[in-house]
Amino acid sequence: MKIEFDQKHDIVNIEFLEGVEIDDSVENDGIVFDYSKDKRLVSVEILDAKKRVGKNPLDKIDFSVIKDKVIAV
Repeated sequence: MKIEFDQKHDIVNIEFLEGVEIDDSVENDGIVFDYSKDKRLVSVEILDAKKRVGKNPLDKIDFSVIKDKVIAV
């Protein structure tokens, strides 16, 4: 997963599948969802990011990972 902020265009891009070609894009209220041919979510683009989450959008993202406890049955 890769997260980038383009200050010039005020866009946050969250890429889930690197190197996968985008076949279709759907925009909903300033958020663009990019899909591959087999309908997997490739990336999400947040337009007007500063308006949505403040001056430094990447500072608002919590990168902590929660690990679930797995018990074998």
